[in-house]
Amino acid sequence: MTSANEQNDRNAQIIAEFRANGGRVGGRFENATLLLLHTTGAKSGNERVTPLVCLADSDRLLVFASKAGAPTHPDWYHNLVANPRVTVEVGEEAYEATASTLEGEERDRIYAIQAARSPIFAEYQQKAGDRSIPVVVLHRT
Repeated sequence: MTSANEQNDRNAQIIAEFRANGGRVGGRFENATLLLLHTTGAKSGNERVTPLVCLADSDRLLVFASKAGAPTHPDWYHNLVANPRVTVEVGEEAYEATASTLEGEERDRIYAIQAARSPIFAEYQQKAGDRSIPVVVLHRT
């Protein structure tokens, strides 16, 4: 199991590489489309930046609160539920957005697309058990 400090250090490295290379990173995310999601801490009020795999669907970007299949939602998801106004960095662009969670058939359709595109997401859902992994739409504002 990865400690919070190890995860923060890994995220800091990914964020630095993302920004140095116009949104591209190597390693296990080399062929993935990533974005940096800026949220406001639900308790602290501090800005948090999280690198996330995303899926483009028409003119919107979607992210998945998988937490690698853990039984609980990731902190960034709790933060955006508390404060849905976020900042998104994709490529070399940054913009303001509002986050909302998909429900029902649309959520299932989008998650199936992501799982087909990247089978690890099917594994995450299986590991998550009864927890339905949230699919979040980032609406440019």
